[in-house]
Amino acid sequence: MSEPTACVSCCPDPRSADPYCVRCDLLVGLESLHVIGVERDDDVVIVVIESAPGLMGCPACGVVAASKGRRTVELIDAPAFGSPVRLRWRKRRWVCPDPGCEVGSFTEQDAQIAAPRAVLTSRATRWAIAQLRSENASVAGLARQLGVSWWTCWNAIRPVLADAADDEYRFDGVTTLGVDEHVWHHVSPKDRGPKELTGMVDLTRDGEGNTHARLLDLVPGRSGTVYASWLDERGAEFRGRVQIATLDPFHGYKNAIDDRLEDATAVLDAFHVVKLAGQAIDEVRRRVQQQTLGHRGRKGDPLYGIRNILRAAPERLTDRQINRLNRAIATDEAHEEVLVAWQAAQQIRTAYRSKDPTHGRRLAERVLASLPSCPIPEIARLGRTLRKWRTAFLAYFDTARSSNGGTEAINGIIELARRIARGFRNRDNYRLRMLLVAGGITP
Repeated sequence: MSEPTACVSCCPDPRSADPYCVRCDLLVGLESLHVIGVERDDDVVIVVIESAPGLMGCPACGVVAASKGRRTVELIDAPAFGSPVRLRWRKRRWVCPDPGCEVGSFTEQDAQIAAPRAVLTSRATRWAIAQLRSENASVAGLARQLGVSWWTCWNAIRPVLADAADDEYRFDGVTTLGVDEHVWHHVSPKDRGPKELTGMVDLTRDGEGNTHARLLDLVPGRSGTVYASWLDERGAEFRGRVQIATLDPFHGYKNAIDDRLEDATAVLDAFHVVKLAGQAIDEVRRRVQQQTLGHRGRKGDPLYGIRNILRAAPERLTDRQINRLNRAIATDEAHEEVLVAWQAAQQIRTAYRSKDPTHGRRLAERVLASLPSCPIPEIARLGRTLRKWRTAFLAYFDTARSSNGGTEAINGIIELARRIARGFRNRDNYRLRMLLVAGGITP
C-alpha cells in the first residue's frame, strides 16, 4: 500500500504535530486508534489504523520499554457501506531493557479491538451475533458479508456463545418452568444421536404479569429421566425456586416434576387439552362416517363437509355455518352422535374461556364428572384421560391461567432458525444457536 495521504477537506497535514483526522477516526469508531489510510481493493474496504506514539511500561517489571517499531496485523471487521472491511492494524512493538526480565519483547494488544491471535475483530463478532439473534441470519450469509469462510465466521462466534451458555447465572430468577420436546433432525440416530431433544423454557412472569419466554437448555432424548437429570444438574436452590411447572400430557415429564419439583404445581397445558377434545370429535366423525357410508370421507359427504366447522367454537360460527352443521346432522340419525361429541368437547373450551377462574374451575369439574360416563366411547376415553390428569388439569384455574404456550412459541422460533440454516449436523452447534435465537443466552 502506498503512503497514506491526508484528506484535503478535513485532514491535517500528516507532517504536522497531530497527523490524525478526527472525522476519519469518528467514522471508523475505534477508541484509542487512529485512521491513517483507507483504500478499496476488489470491493474490499481496507482501513489502516494505529495508536499514537507514547511511553509504555513492561507488563512484567514496569520498566519503560524501548520501541521496536511496528508490525501490521490484518483483521476482519464488520462490513460497511455494503462491502467487507479489513483493518490493517500497525501494532507497536517494544523490548524490555531489563536483562533479567522474563518478558523480553511484547506487542501492543487491545481486547476491545480484538483478542490476541483473533481473526475477526470484537466488533465484527458482536455484529455477527446480533445478526444471528435478531435478524434471522444464517452463518453462511454472514460469512458472505464478511468475505470469509463459514468456519472462520463460526469459530469466532462459537466461543462467545459457549462462555455465555456455561454461565449458571442465566438460570437465576426462574419461578415458572415449561418443558416440551421437538425433533431436531430426520436422519439415522446412528449418525447424529437421538432425534428428539427436550427443551426447558423459562416462563416466569414480570411485574405486570406478562410472560417473556426464553429457552434455558436443550438436552438429548425425550423422557422423564432426561428431564429429571437436567433438574438435578441445576441444584436444589434452582429447584426450590420453581413454583409452577407447565407441561403437555406426557407422564414422563409429569413423573420428573413430581420427583424433583415437589413444591411446584404441575399445570396441564390448555392448548393440548383442547387439542385432545378436537381429536376426539374427529375420531367420532370418522367412525360414524365409516359406519353409515362404508368409506372414508369424500367430497360431498355430509360429515366430511363440516369437518372444519366441528373444529370451531360455537360463538365463532356464522349463521351460514350453523345451517350447514344442522343440515349435515339431520341427514342421518346416526349423525346425532357427532353433534353430541362436539357439544361435549365444547364444555372444555367453555371452561377455559370463562373470564372468572373460579367459575371456569366449576365448569371443568363438571367436565371431569360427566365425560367419563358418556355413552360415546371416544368422549368417555377423553374424560378418563382428563380424570387421570385431574390435579394438573384444574391447576390451570389456580395459577393465574399458566400454560405451556410460551414453550410452543419457543419451538416456533427454533423451527424457523432450523429452516433458515437448512438443517444442522452438529448438536452442540445446534444447541448454542437455539439458545441464542430463543433468548437463553445474551453475550
